[in-house]
Amino acid sequence: MPSPTETTLLTGKRILITGASTGLGFAMAKALATAGASVLVTGRSREKLGRAIQKLSGLGGEVYGLQMDVRQEDSIAKALDWVKDKWGTLDMLVNNAGIGMRTVNPSFLSDPKPFYVVTAAGFRDLIETNLTGYFLVAKAFVSLFIEQGKGKIVNISMNQETMNRKGFVPYGPSRAGAESLSCIMAEDLKEHHIDVNILLPGGATETEMIPEAYKKHFRESGYLLSPDIMGDPILFLASDESNGITNQRIVAKEFDTWKQQHKAE
Repeated sequence: MPSPTETTLLTGKRILITGASTGLGFAMAKALATAGASVLVTGRSREKLGRAIQKLSGLGGEVYGLQMDVRQEDSIAKALDWVKDKWGTLDMLVNNAGIGMRTVNPSFLSDPKPFYVVTAAGFRDLIETNLTGYFLVAKAFVSLFIEQGKGKIVNISMNQETMNRKGFVPYGPSRAGAESLSCIMAEDLKEHHIDVNILLPGGATETEMIPEAYKKHFRESGYLLSPDIMGDPILFLASDESNGITNQRIVAKEFDTWKQQHKAE
């Protein structure tokens, strides 16, 4: 994780990250707070939020926690009210909240199940969180961005291989849908000077979505990425350096190469 002296300082930037009490969301919140940004961490669990805020305190920027369920419009509306009342403005929304294959098949890595045995309830719950949640949160907060005449949205995704992998319904379709949604959002919001980009780690990451029984093996084989890999790209996307960059699909593992290529264009 870079120190504030090694990266662009983000003092004054105000950023909301959904599902940020653990995993990728927490890693991004840590990077942004270390760089001086004010960060609102949201999640469903009050206990997890409390532990996250405790760990993030004192890194540089102000960090706040707020319970929010991305599936519930009234819950999102309360978060929007919080941002308006506390900050008045918002620089960036990071759509990250999601649940994984473990919710429909705890043995998805060792015993993948075909789509036709997935329950309708399990399918709906995951899609409502991973895809509809992105839509609902962006729909609510984009009103603030349009009013401001600027803003940024980052939608977190996963490898395209995951979208086509055997036994990965409904997680694969949820991420494929989120990427399509992101591209359309970017086009819809260009005229309002609102940037929308996709960010993904570039491989399996050490989060709660990977069963504990597999983590040791994956670590030893070098298969698992650290969630901290999201740090540099999210700092870039939050900075003024990325202003005007939109409708990009950025792979964190390949970020340095992407950045050099983008500069050369």
